[in-house]
Amino acid sequence: MSKVSVIIPTHNRSELLYSAITSVLNQTFQDFEIIVVDDCSGDNTPEIVSKLNNKRIKYIRNEINKGEAEARNTGIMNSDSEYIAFLDDDDEWLPEKLTLQVDLLKNSPTRVGVVYSGYVEVDLTSQKILKKRRPSKKGDIYKFLLIKNYVGVPSTVMIRRICFERIGLFDKMIPYPTDYDLWIRISKEFYFEYIEKPLVKYHIHKNNISANAKTRIRGIELMLERYSNIFSSNRKAYSQYHIRLGVLYCSSENTKKGRKCFLSAMRIYPAEIRSFFLLLLSFLGTNNFRRLQNFMKRF
Repeated sequence: MSKVSVIIPTHNRSELLYSAITSVLNQTFQDFEIIVVDDCSGDNTPEIVSKLNNKRIKYIRNEINKGEAEARNTGIMNSDSEYIAFLDDDDEWLPEKLTLQVDLLKNSPTRVGVVYSGYVEVDLTSQKILKKRRPSKKGDIYKFLLIKNYVGVPSTVMIRRICFERIGLFDKMIPYPTDYDLWIRISKEFYFEYIEKPLVKYHIHKNNISANAKTRIRGIELMLERYSNIFSSNRKAYSQYHIRLGVLYCSSENTKKGRKCFLSAMRIYPAEIRSFFLLLLSFLGTNNFRRLQNFMKRF
């Protein structure tokens, strides 16, 4: 039995998948298995996995597309290691990732269920580093996670198997952010630790699921339904969720729903000036809203 199970869900990203798997094979820590869950790809994903010709790679194919959460759950259920790590098919690990995280978990009390790390955002086309993300919350971070997702992207995370045995798997009903919901549930029972050093290259490109507005809208709405009683305990943070939802609606040519979200944000936390500004901005139309949003992001 391997010490770590590395779960890579994939869908129609064979060229990126090759780089992701290679970054695992090049780790300084080598006691792992790789479980590639092919979520009904229509490209040459099977050939790419076969070409790598490594006995530690287990290939599982879904004959129908089940989505990100179920693909990860399939990987977990077909793993048998003490620790589970996730790698998205369009990301890459730096060579020391597994070594540092295994050492930290091994030397931490069992109450520590998750170790995550810093990461760099990299433009996939130019390979230019856009941002460096450093972790900041550890220990009992449940209250912090109710404000926002401090853990970041799944590719930075390593989890003890016991966490899934106690709190369950990813919720397939939440299309985005499936990982955020899981972090909240785990944080009720376990502590989090982090390695500040960036250990992951998180690639930014037009096909990121996080760039899919409809998926993000549905996910945030479901999160608000599920956690509204808890989120509302922090009025400022609660208003931010409505602002994000409003921005997504306005960017998706539904300014009417966007305005409703901004008005809700204003009622929840009137001191947030941004909700007033965005409400006014929404009357300029979707194209102008997008242009000014992009302008604001630059500064």
